[in-house]
Amino acid sequence: MNMHAAPPQGESAYAWLRLWVSLVLMTIGGSGMYGITVVLPRIQQEFAVGRSDASFPYALTLVGFGMGGVLMGRLADRFGVMVPVLLGGVALGSGFLIAGSAQSLWQFNLAQGLLIGLLGTSATFAPLVADTSQWFTRRRGIALAICMSGNYVAGALWPPVTQHMVELWGWRSAYSAIGYFCFASILPLAWLLKRRAPMLLVALKPAAGSAMRNAVSERPLNLNPTLLTVLLSVAGLSCCVAMAMPQVHIVAYCTDLGFGATQGAQMLSLMLGAGIVSRLVSGWVSDHLGGLLTLLIGSLLQLLALLLFLPFKGLVPLYVISGLFGLFQGGIVPCYALIVREYCTPQTAGARVGTVLMATLFGMALGGWMSGAIFDWTGSYRAAFLNGIAFNMLNAAVVIFLLRRAWLLALQHPGDGSRLGALVHRFNRHS
Repeated sequence: MNMHAAPPQGESAYAWLRLWVSLVLMTIGGSGMYGITVVLPRIQQEFAVGRSDASFPYALTLVGFGMGGVLMGRLADRFGVMVPVLLGGVALGSGFLIAGSAQSLWQFNLAQGLLIGLLGTSATFAPLVADTSQWFTRRRGIALAICMSGNYVAGALWPPVTQHMVELWGWRSAYSAIGYFCFASILPLAWLLKRRAPMLLVALKPAAGSAMRNAVSERPLNLNPTLLTVLLSVAGLSCCVAMAMPQVHIVAYCTDLGFGATQGAQMLSLMLGAGIVSRLVSGWVSDHLGGLLTLLIGSLLQLLALLLFLPFKGLVPLYVISGLFGLFQGGIVPCYALIVREYCTPQTAGARVGTVLMATLFGMALGGWMSGAIFDWTGSYRAAFLNGIAFNMLNAAVVIFLLRRAWLLALQHPGDGSRLGALVHRFNRHS
């Protein structure tokens, strides 16, 4: 039976409705990740702590976000995606209300890490990505790109909105307003995701004799699958340590330079808005070049943008560099999921994707805290940018190592069915 002959059940009008609902939910849930970056200077002032201590709530949020993705994914596997989204809506709304009334930094940290990160924002990311992948087949790539763009739509939307509310009402009232909005929006939208995904959309293992048997194997890239997962996790963590420096600290950086928090929030919004374009374009590019080569391109371009932050400190150059940084780094994280799908068996892809994405979130958490700590030690962000550049170079080294193995295997098996194999075949044919 030809499993690809009939139009996939998942690519129906209802599937597209679910996709747009997931995009909106991910955008709303992203408030938990990006709200803290705007109020970071207020938290430092309110509780009279150093920059590293004020950055710690963001780190806890990202750690909770990463760990919660595994928990919420298991809930979604067992009960359907609606259950974790409902739980996430309650936790996210409660977390903002409790954080907004916190009387000490440890109370604020607990609300951010446990309610907003572990149980809240996490429910509107990994489970929605996994659910979307089950409703699409032929257009799965663009569907996942649209869904995962919700995280960047949130980054473009929430910093200026939160900053405006903070200026009008103060950070506590702003947090409370976001909490009530999460209650009012997430809970009704979750009910639209009640239907379970059709089982026909579960990924099939390549048949014996298929052209894909070399690309997808029990020893991906001729490595132990666990070792490949570890290497991808190291790459994901290191690129996101570098990525966190501008994303987490751009508001504080602009404040230190004398430009004000409003300009910093606008730069963050520009950075993450450009990331939406980057994410969609990178999805298209990866369909032609494969995940590894696309990841290397993104890594090298992100390195270039980080280097540009060092000599340029004027207002206009910072706006330009922020936009470039967003365009360069936005498509990096989805590449890890694509690489796992390209080289690992479908039976293990879900767990491995979750592990690597968790490493990227830990990288954002570590990078956000580490940059604040380096600022406290040195009194400026220059050393923090250099630290991000060093981690970015580690990421590029790991990706080059994996890409070299993939290229050599593609030379040995040019008909393996992988995108890189097809690229190698075309290169050899024209050379």
